[in-house]
Amino acid sequence: MDYQMDLCYEAMNGSCWKYVRPHAIHVPMLIAIMLIISMTFIGNLLVIISIGHFRQLHTPTNQLILSLALCDFLIGLFVMPLSAVRSMQGCWYFGEFLCKLHTCIDITLSTSSIFHLVSVSAERFCAVCGPLRYRSCFGLSTVLLMISISWLIPGIFAYVMTFLEINIHGGKDFYDAHVRCVGGCHVFFSHGPAVFTSVFSFYIPGFIIVVIYSRIYMVARNQERSIRLQLNQLRRVYPSRDVQLQTRKATVTIAIVVGAFLVCWTPFFLCNILNPFIGYATPPMLIDVLMWFGYANSTLNPFIYAFMHSWCRKAVRIIVTGEIFKNNSSRKDLYT
Repeated sequence: MDYQMDLCYEAMNGSCWKYVRPHAIHVPMLIAIMLIISMTFIGNLLVIISIGHFRQLHTPTNQLILSLALCDFLIGLFVMPLSAVRSMQGCWYFGEFLCKLHTCIDITLSTSSIFHLVSVSAERFCAVCGPLRYRSCFGLSTVLLMISISWLIPGIFAYVMTFLEINIHGGKDFYDAHVRCVGGCHVFFSHGPAVFTSVFSFYIPGFIIVVIYSRIYMVARNQERSIRLQLNQLRRVYPSRDVQLQTRKATVTIAIVVGAFLVCWTPFFLCNILNPFIGYATPPMLIDVLMWFGYANSTLNPFIYAFMHSWCRKAVRIIVTGEIFKNNSSRKDLYT
């Protein structure tokens, strides 16, 4: 890649390098980042307004979706804009404390978003695999507990990692000699913290998500076979087209949910866990690109978990057309 390197602070010793890219690279990169930020902000805001405004959507299940949307909305509001400045220029102009605070919020919200996806997958598992016990298992108290865990544990974890500097434990000398510079805000992990962070924030939650949705897929297939057998016993040679379409839709939905999560986050966490063991040879710009792939999961979540449902699309139409400001709009029936 052809680009120049200037200093972030020309008059200071030990300044970080600043990226000066050709316009052919800089402009498309800026457009892509602004598009991701805008879609993340608007998409999740629409989900928050929809679930918050319409009384019909005030269910324990939708509280999980609302909390997920709030988490992703905050990523678009607080994390992405400052990360965009760092990604575009390679410099951080907001001081060391705000660097730590931004890193802490970034780790908190990104991990919280992944934890929310685990909670949503657990809710879907109970709905599909144990429908008779669903209401007793997933009441408001259970959902609030899952939401609390999805926020508190990532928050504590991120604070310990950043403000107590556990992330550089065992690698401080290398960090001071080769990474730290004036005008930089590097998310650095030494060997042990890199492994622990990746396993805690991605690999364990990712494994749980894959296992749960694999189980849901198997149950859906078994249900299809059972229905097909019952129809054959009623001397109907071919299964109902509705059953086939529902099964196909469930399969596609599961593939989208799991695929989007893995495609967005696997490259970053694979790089994160390997980078210390290859002497931090991964170019910073590549790490930035992989980080934005991870952020894009927050952009896609409202489309995957909300906009795919007809009730959400109807709610969005009401919001966009201004009908939300009419009297009793919160009582509209979104399921007809």
